[in-house]
Amino acid sequence: MTIFTESLRNALNASTDDVTRATTLPPELYTSTEAFGFEREAVFMKEWLAVGRAERISEPGDWFTVDLLGEPIIVVRTKSGSISAMSAVCQHRAMQICEGEGNNSTFKCPYHHWIYAEDGRLLGTPAMERTEEFSKADWGLPPLAVEEWLGFIFVNFDVNAEPLAPTLGRYTPYLENYHLADAVCPGTFTLESMPWNWKVMFENFNDGYHANRLHEYVQDFCPSHLSAFPEPWTDDANVVFRTAGYTHLDGGFNATHRVIMDVFPDLTDEERGRSTFALVPPMLCLGTAPDQCFFFLVRPTGPETIDVEIGYIFHPSALEDPLFEAKMALSDAGVQVFVEQDQDATTKVQRGLRSRFAPRGARYSWQEESHVQFNRWLARRYRDAWPGGESGDPRLRVVGE
Repeated sequence: MTIFTESLRNALNASTDDVTRATTLPPELYTSTEAFGFEREAVFMKEWLAVGRAERISEPGDWFTVDLLGEPIIVVRTKSGSISAMSAVCQHRAMQICEGEGNNSTFKCPYHHWIYAEDGRLLGTPAMERTEEFSKADWGLPPLAVEEWLGFIFVNFDVNAEPLAPTLGRYTPYLENYHLADAVCPGTFTLESMPWNWKVMFENFNDGYHANRLHEYVQDFCPSHLSAFPEPWTDDANVVFRTAGYTHLDGGFNATHRVIMDVFPDLTDEERGRSTFALVPPMLCLGTAPDQCFFFLVRPTGPETIDVEIGYIFHPSALEDPLFEAKMALSDAGVQVFVEQDQDATTKVQRGLRSRFAPRGARYSWQEESHVQFNRWLARRYRDAWPGGESGDPRLRVVGE
């Protein structure tokens, strides 16, 4: 029996109303295998997916692989300096041709030694000369669309997808003085098999309501009531964000409540007195503080599990400080307090969503405006691919259209 009923459609409609009237998303959208399978095709296979920082492949031939909902992908810096992305699945017998990262001018499948160029063209096919009606030109690695935005690499399974950057314009001004394309990410780490749905992760990251409640004392310098939601939501936006004001200049998410690293030098006093928290669905969570930016790359592995790759971005001068490693350890120790509290909360939220008593039609606080905007982003994708209906089913609407 399908979950895609009239009742679900009505619940989605209610979740996109004004924040003073909107209701939370139905619990089954966080737990159902059917919902996850639908989202895989309706959302993840059609949207721009953040896969990492461009500096990770700074030299020609540099490459890394990433698994995107069961699809192994190669991301490579070509000889010309551009970035390409393609399937890592050999077009002969479907073996994954590489994993991890490295530097190569070609990719050779270990199974039968088919060789591919950095742009996916098939170059070498041992012992295929007797095969009839076979042309190497027909069997290259399937490409993905690629776009770079402020040093982040995005890929899209739809090679004809519309550009991403114009749809992020409402948030870009808040990042201009960070010069993120020239900033430095010294590395990332990955948390695997986290036990919650990808939407739970997104909601928690951008939830101003819990800021100095769940994080009482450790985040009192950045309280919930100083959350703000710039500009009205527009349906063509692919970013949901809020600002989070501080009680003093140069706040920091650590035991001192103050910055530890070098402050980005071009920030205004206004920017030094706040953070921003942004979602670029369905994979990137991005935040800013005066001395660092931080990002989560959220990769679903099932309806109730995700892997999360986490990284920090600094002004280049921060890494020139002889005490950088010591400062990094101090900064990370503070962040881990937040991480532990958030992990405990999101684990218990996911557990609660499986309960027969999980709330349906619950209401939002004004400090959760970001959730309603995210619901609108998601509901539009649901509407365009609603099972059993025509694309753009008018019965599933974003309230206010």
